[in-house]
This record gives sequence, C-alpha cells and structure tokens, in this order.
Amino acid sequence: MKTKAIVNWSSGKDSALALYKILQEQQYEVMGLLTTINSTQQRISMHGVRSELLEKQAKSIGIPLYTIEMPEMPNMETYEELMRRTLDPFQQMGVTSSVFGDIFLEDLRAYREEKLASMGFEGIFPLWKMDTKTIIKEFLALGFKTIVTCVHDRYLDQKFVGRIIDEQFISDLPDEVDICGENGEFHTFTFDGPIFKEPIRFEIGEIVYRTYEKPKPLNNDNTGSETCHSEPNYGFWYCDLIPKP
Repeated sequence: MKTKAIVNWSSGKDSALALYKILQEQQYEVMGLLTTINSTQQRISMHGVRSELLEKQAKSIGIPLYTIEMPEMPNMETYEELMRRTLDPFQQMGVTSSVFGDIFLEDLRAYREEKLASMGFEGIFPLWKMDTKTIIKEFLALGFKTIVTCVHDRYLDQKFVGRIIDEQFISDLPDEVDICGENGEFHTFTFDGPIFKEPIRFEIGEIVYRTYEKPKPLNNDNTGSETCHSEPNYGFWYCDLIPKP
C-alpha cells in the first residue's frame, strides 16, 4: 500500500522537481498540492504569482489543490496555527507524509520536521543535499520550463526578473548567487514539463518593486523578557504573469 502524502507546492521549479521525483518513485499517493496564498493580494506567498495560474497548474497536473490564506506579514504563531488547522483534515484522510523541495537549509528542515512530528507527520525531502548545479541541469533536461517571477534586490537586480531559466540565465548569475536560488535570491513559476498535461499559458505583465519591513527577531534572554532589534527594510522585483485562455 502506498504512503499518502501532500506536496508543499510553491509553483516553482524545486517543488515541481520534488513532485516529479515522488511520482516516479511510486511509493507515495499524492493526495494534494498545498500552497500558501497572500490573503490580501490573492497571490502565492513570496512568488507573487496570481492564484488563477496556480489553479491552472493544479488542473494540468491533475492533483487537487489546497490553499492556506495567510495575512500579508504573518507572525510565526499565526503561521503555525493556520498550518495546524490545514493539516488536521489531511490527517483524517490518512496522510502521514509532507513533501518539500528544500535542498540544503539545515535550520529550515529541522524546523519543518519538528513541527510536522508534533502533528504526526513525516517530512520528505527528495532534493535534499543534491548539488544545485545538478538539480538545475536535471530540471532542464527533463523538459521543465520555468520563469523568474521575483528577485531579492540584495542579490539580483531588475534585469533578472521575468526571464526564462536557461543556460544564458545561469551564465549571467553572479558567482555568489545559488543557481537554484535556495537562499531566497529568486523565485519561479513552472509552466511546462513532464508533470503537466498541457503548458500553462500566460503573458508577461508589468514589473514592479516592493519593499517590506524586515521581521524583527526576538532575543529571549531566559528571564521572561524579549528584546527586538530593528533591521533595514528589504525589497523585491516582481514580474506579473497574466493568465491566458
């Protein structure tokens, strides 16, 4: 009997390749794609992709889509409570595994595994510790196509947003930027490849720049008090993708 799983679906390249690998293994029955949505903008969190395109992805893949509507800037307590409420019904469906496209961020994996274990779930990481150059080479060789929808201005400038990831894009990346954007340098929308019945059609809209207040980390000194340290704002370039029939 196959293990029932959900795939944490960002709409981008890493989650697409993770899903592909899970489906190829034939060990898991994927019960759904789970995506966090900005409740104000109705766009995929961080990626900035319209929810209509997300729905088209799920339809073309043929796996049910489930969304979690998050506030614009949720704190960790809000995020964790919403995740818990969302995962409870999956537990009733017999789902025991949650799949992620994470590659090498140890603290993020540890956080995910801790929270999942508290709810009776196991984290699955099909891309874990793979070389990111190998990942992008495999991704492109399989016929996946993806476009950059968002770049962090700390790492990349406007000229990188709205571009298809290909050999030229990879060649243009600065040496200090991870080729898969694993450190948050850029985010993508995958619109074609072996998991899709048909490509997702869209046209490129406007490119905009948005700034955000950096979350203030809490420093607990074990005395019951918590102190905050102010951090500079940070910004992202977004490329709007407009759905086409």
